[in-house]
Amino acid sequence: MRIAIDAMGGDNAPDEIIAGMLESIELLAEDDELILVGPEEKIAEQLSSMKSRRGTISVVHAPDIIKMDDVPIESLRRKPKSSIAVLAKLAKRGQADAVISAGNTGACVAAFQMRMRNLPGVNRPGIAVVFPTPGGPVTICDVGANIACKPIHLYQYGVMASVYSKHLLGIENPRVGLMSIGSEDAKGNEVVKKTRELMKSDSKLNFVGNIEGRDIFKGACEVVIAEGFVGNVILKLTEGLVDGLFKAIKHELMEEKIRLAMKFKPVVKRIYKKYDYNEYGGALLLGVNGTAVICHGSSQSRTIKNAILASKRFYTEKINDKIIEYLSGTCVRNTDE
Repeated sequence: MRIAIDAMGGDNAPDEIIAGMLESIELLAEDDELILVGPEEKIAEQLSSMKSRRGTISVVHAPDIIKMDDVPIESLRRKPKSSIAVLAKLAKRGQADAVISAGNTGACVAAFQMRMRNLPGVNRPGIAVVFPTPGGPVTICDVGANIACKPIHLYQYGVMASVYSKHLLGIENPRVGLMSIGSEDAKGNEVVKKTRELMKSDSKLNFVGNIEGRDIFKGACEVVIAEGFVGNVILKLTEGLVDGLFKAIKHELMEEKIRLAMKFKPVVKRIYKKYDYNEYGGALLLGVNGTAVICHGSSQSRTIKNAILASKRFYTEKINDKIIEYLSGTCVRNTDE
């Protein structure tokens, strides 16, 4: 399998990106190939200072960089030789089986959708993030790819995230909940109400109705569907809450007694690891005709390592084929209304 990685994507590029790639090598097959995309000289310099193990590593030159605060579409037009643009071209030409970037999310979504195109039957791709919860992993889609959703988009997110949850997370019949401002059928805007009817009409989808934000961590469902704007707010709020909560616990333990804090340190570290997004690597862009993983901008080496391993599982399990099969047999009319 050929996996292309944006060496210049994210706040910690290229150091953490390349370090994560090297960490993944010993966990891959001998015939797997890792392709680093970015300024050739800078990558070569970085690689020379790091000990490489087995496996095949190649470099594709991409002199330009799209910054995190750049306007996505405009940047792709102005910088056709940026690492994100070149990454997408490799996938389009069949020179990469999977692409990974921790760079500008909007640019990644635009480039991957434009070059890789959508799967047959999919109107819009969506970013799927896995939330670790006390009841097990919960997949949320969309968290930022599409902020102007139509009912058919949300329905398809439900299908794709359900397939992902079943075949990659091992949940036999994942329950699908639709994010709203109340669990009652009458709650929500017109998009939510129409989406609910589409989901209810699909007997193969284990749809449990509307859910509220607090239900995510209560075990109400294994798949949560939301518009990109709402999903992204949920994602960022949860990240901040988890980080703030652990800081507060650490502070209170230290205030109580240093010995007590040291005693609880292994427990806190264990819990933090369980709820750390770095353990899941990145978010899959479901619905594009290929394997695309978008990582957090602050990704560390282990984030990239886990993203590489996640992309291989997605590709090997042929999740896209399963999504196409499901949508081709659904009774729900494919419309962009």
